Amino acid sequence: MSNFQKSNKIDAQKNDFPSKSLVDSIKSTTFAPTRTRQASSQCLNRRVVLFLYDDKCLYNMKFQYFEDAFSADRMGKYVSACNGDTRRAMMLYRCNLRLSQEMFTLVSCFEVTLRNRIDRQLQARLGGDWLRDAVLPGGVFYSDARVDKTRKIIDNAYRELVRKQSYSHSQLLSKMEFGIWKYLYSNVHYALTGQVLLRVFPNKPRSTRTLHYDNSYMFAALDSVNNMRNRIAHHEPICFNKTTGAIDTSYCLTIYARIMTLFQWMDIDSGSLLYGLDHVGTCSDKIMSI
Repeated sequence: MSNFQKSNKIDAQKNDFPSKSLVDSIKSTTFAPTRTRQASSQCLNRRVVLFLYDDKCLYNMKFQYFEDAFSADRMGKYVSACNGDTRRAMMLYRCNLRLSQEMFTLVSCFEVTLRNRIDRQLQARLGGDWLRDAVLPGGVFYSDARVDKTRKIIDNAYRELVRKQSYSHSQLLSKMEFGIWKYLYSNVHYALTGQVLLRVFPNKPRSTRTLHYDNSYMFAALDSVNNMRNRIAHHEPICFNKTTGAIDTSYCLTIYARIMTLFQWMDIDSGSLLYGLDHVGTCSDKIMSI
């Protein structure tokens, strides 16, 4: 019995799929490119996971199993973009997942960096516990109805940490989603926090008569990154033209370029920061060659 078969047996007994042992076995198993293997109904989910790890499993995966796992509605746009070629559609789905993984890694690095730079500015302006203090009586968000949604998000997170006796400023920061940092650049939030947050981007261009690199510009830029983040988090594809449905990674590459620009404006060496992590271009090229 092979290691992979043993892992399957153990996982089935434990009803724990996919376990770490199975995933490790998947990564270390070599699959022969044969068209003769058949999939039993019991191993459907395992075949899907194998497919997501190894290109050679394309030879073994039947589209009906793949469609059953991910739904005909979801797979329909992939099949349509591939002119009915289900093998290409499966490959496109797989490559979209890889591109999404790559983009989410970069967005995550950007989000943490942005959060820390904002925190640095607002600690200097409002104090070491500025986020908590902002929603307490007398705080900058406490009594202004225009930022009521923001206040509630922060207050709920703060109360939860207090209830668990685990409050710290860093813990509260980590509870905030990207949208909070974006909205700090809206006109109302920007004014209430002292109009200092453009300092997060010391290398941004100087405004001109026709183009203002102000807080509203930054809000729009961050909103586009946040939309990409949410799209990936909700398992939506990022490999299609939004209008035509054709295979097209230009939207993804536009957001990628925007993130790199914002890193530069923050005086961050993105090449060093993301060394070994950034494979967006390679993944995009593979998609466009399908």
